[in-house]
Order: sequence, then structure tokens, then C-alpha cells
Amino acid sequence: MTSPAPESSLAPAEALAQGRWIKWIGGASNHDLAALEDLAALASLAGAHCLDVAADAAVAAAVRRGIAWSREQGLTRDPWLMLSLSDGEDPHFRKAFFDPLECPPDCPRPCARVCPARAIPASGGVIDERCYGCGRCLVACPLGLIEERSQRLDGNAVQLLLQQVRPDAIEIHTSPGRGQAFRQRLKDITASGVVVQRISVSCGESNGLASHLWDLHSALEVTGWPWLWQLDGRPMSGDVGSGMAQAAVALVQRWRGRLPPGPLQLAGGTNADSRRRLNRAALEGSAPFGSVVGIAYGGSARKLLQPQLEQAERRGMPLRQCADLWPSALEALQRLWRLQNG
Repeated sequence: MTSPAPESSLAPAEALAQGRWIKWIGGASNHDLAALEDLAALASLAGAHCLDVAADAAVAAAVRRGIAWSREQGLTRDPWLMLSLSDGEDPHFRKAFFDPLECPPDCPRPCARVCPARAIPASGGVIDERCYGCGRCLVACPLGLIEERSQRLDGNAVQLLLQQVRPDAIEIHTSPGRGQAFRQRLKDITASGVVVQRISVSCGESNGLASHLWDLHSALEVTGWPWLWQLDGRPMSGDVGSGMAQAAVALVQRWRGRLPPGPLQLAGGTNADSRRRLNRAALEGSAPFGSVVGIAYGGSARKLLQPQLEQAERRGMPLRQCADLWPSALEALQRLWRLQNG
């Protein structure tokens, strides 16, 4: 039996306070229930303090089944369940689509080769539940046949979903110029009556970033909910290579002194190289190390587990039921977590 990681003993709020916060990102548009249950199970057991997933009742139920499995393996505290919302158009909330009948018979399907979610099979169109909107297929198609379709919930749907799922935390993806839309999302959350432990605000670099977050800070102060800022460097790209890790660290270097108060986590391109780059920036004095309380991992974590997920799929079994496979997957995540907190 592989033991849970030492980080597992820290409750989510303690991990934030100690700067040892680890978030696993399942994908705001990922509805692959079987894979999400396995990934949530192993991310929990490896020591993640928060599981960030699509705002969907079936997804939340799958993630909670994964957490329950990790308890059976020795997990002593549950991670927070976080649902991701948006206050406007956002690449995290989209699906790819194309009509396979329009594809030339001799097409080599470069879209399938670049898809990290294996959402494009050798024949046929996009497997909708697997697609999480990374967008790599959009530019790979030589004929431009692939389009993106936004996925968004209106205010009433958000309220009903929150009442049904009752998550521990919520993340709102935002961009400058959407202050009013962000406030409406806060009203939707308030109207649901659900009490959350944290509101995370995710934003990438753009003109007006600092002023936008200061505006949101004033809105958050009124709610009384504690918040967490997430700087999104290179969205959905952590599995591409170690160089992607620099984008999020560079955001901290450029913007941290101008952002409103509150704990900060890195996301977007994060991988095994993120903590090393952050440590180096701190030693050089170009990034305030203490302001960064943690790192969120999405594609890089998924890539580590992909070999075992595929082997389990070929057997027609969940990964967590393959006793010869899941311990090595768990160890891979634990190594990633240790690289952060080491």
C-alpha cells in the first residue's frame, strides 16, 4: 500500500496559511466522468488541497466518489471541491467541434495528434465529454474545419447548481472590463445560499489587469468571503514542456507589486519546473516569494497519469481498481507535489 503524501495532513485552509497549497485542475469544460473520478481519487490521495472541476452536478458526483475512494486508502482529510465559473467568454469554457463528413478521406488528422485529452479518435468527430477546450486542434486543422463552442451557465442555472452540489469553493474566471459581470456572479452565489470557504479569481495578463483586480477586490470585500488570486500564465499548456512554467512566474514578477492584497496561486503552464523558477526569481529579488501560497496543476498532472489511464482503459477498468497501476500513478503525483513544497 502506498501511503498518502505528508501534505495530506494539512487542511486546505492550513495549507494556504503555510504557503503549501496544491490545487489540482480537472478542467472547467472537462466532463469525462470516468477519468475525472480516477484523477480526483489519486490527486486527493497524493495530497492536493483543492480539486477544481467543471460546474456540473455529474462531474461533482464523480469527484466526490474519487475522494471517497482515497479515504478508503488512508486519506485523513478531504480536499475542497471547487467549481469553476466564468463571468464572460473564456477559453476554459469551450468545446471543439467539427463535422467528420467534411474531412477529406485522406486527411492525416493532425488534430488527433495534438489533442492531449484524446478527444479526437481515429475516425469520427470530437468526443464532447473529453474535450476541455485547450484549442490546439483549432490551429492544427489544415482546412480550418474545427470551431469552438462556448459553454456557459446563466444566473438561475448557477444558483440551482450550487444548491445541488454545495461546493466548498468557487473559482470565477474573469477579464478586464467585466467588473459588472463579476459582481453579478457574486450575486448569483449569494442568492444560492451556499456558504463557501474561498472565492478564487482567475485572470490572465492583459491591459488593465491590476485595475480590474482592484475593482474586484472592492466587490469581494463586501461579501465577507475570503479570496484567492490566480494568475493564469499560459492556460492549459503545462503538459507541453518545462518552458511553459515561466509564463506564470513572469506574471508574478511583472504584476505582484501592483495587485490587491490576498494570497496568490500560479496556474497556466505550471509543471514540475514551476517551483524551481519561482525560487530562482525569489533569490534574484524579482518576485516576492512569500506572496505565492501555492501552485495549481492541470495538464502536467494529467500527462503524468496518462500512461496508466490508457492501460486501465484498455482493460475496461477504472485505474483505481488496477492495483498494479495506480500506485505508480500516485507516486508520480507525489513527486510533483514534493517538487512544489520541497
